[in-house]
Amino acid sequence: METIENAVGGRRYVSSSTRRVPVYNPATGEQSAELPLSTPDELNQAVANAVKAQIAWGATPPMKRARVMFKFKALLDQYADDLAREISKEHGKVHDDALGEVARGIDCVDFACGIPHLLKGEFSRNVGPSIDSYSDRQPLGVVAGITPFNFPAMVPMWMYPAAIACGNAFILKPSERDPSAPMLAWNLFMEAGLPEGILNVVHGDKETVDGILDHPDIKAVSFVGSTPIAEYVYQRGTKAGKRVQALGGAKNHMIIMPDADLDQAADALMGAGYGSAGERCMAISVAVPVGEKTADALIEKLKPRVESLKIGPATDKDAEMGPVVTKMHRDKILGYIDSGVEEGASLVVDGRGFTLQGYENGYYVGGTLFDHVEPDMKIYREEIFGPVLSVVRRETFKDAVDLIHGHEYANGTAIFTRDGDAAREFADKIEVGMVGINVPIPVPVAYHSFGGWKRSLFGDHSIYGPEGIHFYTRLKTVTTRWPAGIKGGAEFTFPSLK
Repeated sequence: METIENAVGGRRYVSSSTRRVPVYNPATGEQSAELPLSTPDELNQAVANAVKAQIAWGATPPMKRARVMFKFKALLDQYADDLAREISKEHGKVHDDALGEVARGIDCVDFACGIPHLLKGEFSRNVGPSIDSYSDRQPLGVVAGITPFNFPAMVPMWMYPAAIACGNAFILKPSERDPSAPMLAWNLFMEAGLPEGILNVVHGDKETVDGILDHPDIKAVSFVGSTPIAEYVYQRGTKAGKRVQALGGAKNHMIIMPDADLDQAADALMGAGYGSAGERCMAISVAVPVGEKTADALIEKLKPRVESLKIGPATDKDAEMGPVVTKMHRDKILGYIDSGVEEGASLVVDGRGFTLQGYENGYYVGGTLFDHVEPDMKIYREEIFGPVLSVVRRETFKDAVDLIHGHEYANGTAIFTRDGDAAREFADKIEVGMVGINVPIPVPVAYHSFGGWKRSLFGDHSIYGPEGIHFYTRLKTVTTRWPAGIKGGAEFTFPSLK
């Protein structure tokens, strides 16, 4: 059986840790690998290697750093299918979905290839008598990323390409559930010519996370995961003096107005609600039809679509949805469905008890659809992170907006309508970080930035794009004057341009 290795200082090695956890194939329920949970000494060694390597890398001209990025991107394009297979093997998502994940990760590498332009500062001549001023963005040093199971290739690429292009060294702590895709990406980055010690992969659990948050030589931490852990990471990391961006949970709503194309809206909800088995922080988990007539018509269109979902392993080319990531997570989702029934929601399509011939031990949940869900129900309040779509009926547009504003999460949202006034008002007034107009999953492209509001984001910076460049660098402003033309005598007043 394969043992997953760490990658530190340009070499891969098996951790000496006696603490080990299994890695499973969710489609079959069989163990596929063993993952040692790194020791504190191994994390310290990784940071020491990174500190040493970063000095030369930070002094490397941005154009040379960009050339390594271009080579890395070319290799990612070449091996995209292999990366997707690694994702599917340990996460469970179908192959085309995994390929889409890889493609969006590559987009972030593409953006990092423009680092010579992105790091350009500003220059002002003659801000005072013979005085010039310019600004510069400089790397922080060693930074780290703690990433979730649902996007084992893409979310790390939200972080380390930008951080490394900016001149930092990076410590990556991937999810214990699907660690193989980050290791393949590490191989490709090394093949692209990345110097040893600039990207290090250290596997572990909470002990490793705490080690990262407390380590004095790690200057910044990026995190994506659930809100309780995001808040913990932010509080502990900032207490230790670090810069922290911690992206948390979501409960994303999609408003369906009476004038919307209901076939388009239903198709959008299928992909946004059940794609990747709902294990996306931008999944639409709440549909909010406005008006009873709209709600009845929407349910009529959704029910047969959900019932006919093609569920299977990634090796099935016709599968639209795969298993969820672990048995524990499957059981948690089933518990939410039980709770919805107990609290009085109408179970339109029941995903409990789904089995697949030949894959009876896999972690499958069938597509589930609830109607008449109310805001006080557990299935509405909490993030299920599974293939469960809740319909919450509202009478007016204002009622629907108030519903969204009443939730603690504010990651993403969408509205489906033909009314430009309603769409514009929604985009302007809704208190949510990412908004879609007739777009169900409004994940920004790589040259914008990703981030929610309220308890979906802790910290002052969104992730990747321009915000990522700012997060992984610090601003320095230099004011210069050369001796020519300087008159003698001390100046005791505050400097001014008079």
